[in-house]
Amino acid sequence: MSGELILIVEDNEKNMKLMRDWLQANGYTTVESASAEDGIRLAAARQPALILMDIRLGGMSGIEALGHLRAAADTRNIPVIAVTASVMDEDQQQITKAGFDGYQKKPIDLEEFLEAVQQVLGKNQ
Repeated sequence: MSGELILIVEDNEKNMKLMRDWLQANGYTTVESASAEDGIRLAAARQPALILMDIRLGGMSGIEALGHLRAAADTRNIPVIAVTASVMDEDQQQITKAGFDGYQKKPIDLEEFLEAVQQVLGKNQ
């Protein structure tokens, strides 16, 4: 179902615009953050249906941010998809071990990306 609020945590403006525009074109509402710290605050305040989290952010990493989200009662059940250019097997294993609900690689394949979003949101309805 479209219309859900999705939080995008991404520090690259072009990647942020691509995800935001594609999600909005497909009926989702978005809120954006360029840092993990602000993303954590926005997640608590806005309670999005899904968070798209870049792994390599300035300051706190996406993996560290996921730890904070999972530790807080008000955000622990929000699904989080990792979005990253780190495609090495060890990076993928670290992302999976951290407890992300999904993984999308950059550069983003728009159809695959939308399918992953829909799949994770569908599991949580």
